[in-house]
Amino acid sequence: MSEKFQAVVIGGGPGGYVCAIRLAQLGLKTACVESRGSLGGTCLNVGCIPSKNLLNISENYHKAKNLSKLGIEVGEVKLNIEKMMKNKEKTVTVLTKGVEFLFKKNKVTYFKGTGSFKSANKISILDDQKKETVIETEKTVISTGSVPVSLPRIKFDEKIIVSSTGALTLQTVPKKMVVVGGGYIGLEMGSVWSRLGSEVHVIEFLENITPGMDREVSIEFMKILKKQGINFHMQTKVEGIKKSAKGATVSTSDKDGKKLNFDCDVVLISIGRKPNTDKLNLKTIGVQLDEKKRIKTDQSFQTNVNSIYAIGDVIEGPMLAHKAEDEGIAVAENIAGQSGHVNYDIIPGVIYTTPEVASIGKTEEQLKEKNIKYKIGKFSFMANSRAKVIGEIEGFVKILADEKTDRVLGAHIIGAHAGELIAEIGVAMEFGASAEDIARTCHAHPTFSEAVKEAALSVDKRAIHS
Repeated sequence: MSEKFQAVVIGGGPGGYVCAIRLAQLGLKTACVESRGSLGGTCLNVGCIPSKNLLNISENYHKAKNLSKLGIEVGEVKLNIEKMMKNKEKTVTVLTKGVEFLFKKNKVTYFKGTGSFKSANKISILDDQKKETVIETEKTVISTGSVPVSLPRIKFDEKIIVSSTGALTLQTVPKKMVVVGGGYIGLEMGSVWSRLGSEVHVIEFLENITPGMDREVSIEFMKILKKQGINFHMQTKVEGIKKSAKGATVSTSDKDGKKLNFDCDVVLISIGRKPNTDKLNLKTIGVQLDEKKRIKTDQSFQTNVNSIYAIGDVIEGPMLAHKAEDEGIAVAENIAGQSGHVNYDIIPGVIYTTPEVASIGKTEEQLKEKNIKYKIGKFSFMANSRAKVIGEIEGFVKILADEKTDRVLGAHIIGAHAGELIAEIGVAMEFGASAEDIARTCHAHPTFSEAVKEAALSVDKRAIHS
């Protein structure tokens, strides 16, 4: 007899494990199936967490090499890449084991193996030894995440031609690295290896890096990264990549048709991700997909098969861990008969470079496209006391508010701690706050958050310190 569950979650990433825990909290007998062998999905294992660890270590390495400018004299600063990678792996292990503990605490049954549908209410789980276990379920949530996309006819070997996964496990600092794609992941990983001593070249097909970001912030961001030594080749197309004994050669052509070859040690291809839906056997049960192989769902995350739901990277929307987490909680509450909901207009995005870049809500370009009249409030960190004191003065806060109602429509921050500062604006937007509301809220001095207050004051042209 196969074991029966009220709910099964396929995929133990940020969306899946959060969903499973919430389902269990709501009283449902719940199981989670994960193929990786450890919980946490791409984010905890080969994404958000290890990349942030390396970003932090590489930033500290860079700072240590420049401490003498602050009057702190140290000896020769050396990089031990083996220790650095072990530190990263320890961080990942602690966090993934922490999720296992949460499963035990909340009585979620954890199956290690690849899950797929035998029928709408039967899940097949194939472990590493190809042994099959079949379980029964009343409701299923698909949360299998996404995988990196490569260029046509080019395969990742994760040593010379790498995805973000391979870029996290390089054993030596490449003398020269080519990053294909100027998005979040490519710029974060490019920053890591640039700080550690690699000559980094970013090749981007479009006119600006970080497509979809507020244009003014994107332009400022590229200026700062150029000053840090990263090279950019915009409106440039990759035509081929050939491996050699020494590394690889990337063949490109720019907008005028000029050919240029880049010889390098490592090529990081970072042009996007695709939903991980191929191995679920969805055709058998008739779950509908869109043209991008994403699972079609309604507002309650339900597919066209009533007992099956989907969340995270396998459905429409930004491929962000926190978006998947919110969906995981919402779908669990819907399954339990409650009213789960995600506000897609207020999902922050953060790039964890130095300085950080964070955004929420609408960009100027989006507001113009929709003919929404708006006001802008800006404040530079150069005029912020805390930023001055610790020498982190690059960047600014930009708030967009409705011209008539003053309601905050979006905010874009480039600067130190931008990822933390954006949360204040997220809460304000969730409660329908105006720029005036933020401006009249007392902010501690001296803090970076004062720049948010000043930007809000600036919406009404009454900033004090600029």
